[in-house]
Amino acid sequence: MLAPALVFVLVFAYVPMYGIQLAFREFDFTKGLTGGDWVGLKYFIQFFESPLFGELMRNTVMISLATLVLGFFTPIVLALVINQILHSRIRRLVQTVTYLPHFISVVVIVGMLQVFLSPSTGLITRFLAFFGIDGVNFLGSTSAFVPVYVLSDIWQHTGWNSIIYLAALAGVNTQLYEAARIDGATRLQIIRHVDIPALVPTMIILLILTMGGVLNTGFEKVFLMQNTLNLPVSEVIATYTYKIGILSSQFSYSTAIGLFNTVINFAFLVIANQISKRASDTSLW
Repeated sequence: MLAPALVFVLVFAYVPMYGIQLAFREFDFTKGLTGGDWVGLKYFIQFFESPLFGELMRNTVMISLATLVLGFFTPIVLALVINQILHSRIRRLVQTVTYLPHFISVVVIVGMLQVFLSPSTGLITRFLAFFGIDGVNFLGSTSAFVPVYVLSDIWQHTGWNSIIYLAALAGVNTQLYEAARIDGATRLQIIRHVDIPALVPTMIILLILTMGGVLNTGFEKVFLMQNTLNLPVSEVIATYTYKIGILSSQFSYSTAIGLFNTVINFAFLVIANQISKRASDTSLW
């Protein structure tokens, strides 16, 4: 039963890794991926010395950390709230409403943002103009890009990400709730002393996994939301790699940038796992 999954991972995750050497070679169309001259760390140094290096790292870290911090805690809060809803029909309704945005494509999400936040015809901007707040451009503002990106991402994925926490809460022994109520515990006290301790192992594992993609931003969404006005804060490593590699055909340079991004993410994953292992005895390995 594991064979199809193992073959899939081998073919699509490990076999293509031979192309990593392109980051250390001068790509030549006539010689293929492995036939170019060996240049060592040339393209890594070129990226580090690039005037855009600081801006790309700042934008990527800002968007990633904001999404990581807010996107990590909101599913936990939602799961705790849903777990306290006793009426089954209301509970199913809340779950359905919060899950549905996850199945909307990124293109549609960005289209919705344009419908609501367009400077001239957006529903929200027109609503603000009704109260005398004119000239607001959420999609073109450098100060509004990150909040719009993060909040829309949280709205889309919080319900779906809460499923695993609801599953963990479903495994809590009901006798703990009964004992807490007999002792006179309020709902907040039950959440603090019963629900949250039950979620801690799951929270740690998911946090470690999330740290493995700390510098990964959603390329599609960032790219679709980009324009000339918000480019100073919306240009991230993923979009820059696409422009350098696909649009400019600098394949070796773009491979080096992508490899650098992957190595940093792997380092964060290992560090987070080791810290968790020493602090709580909960880890991936």
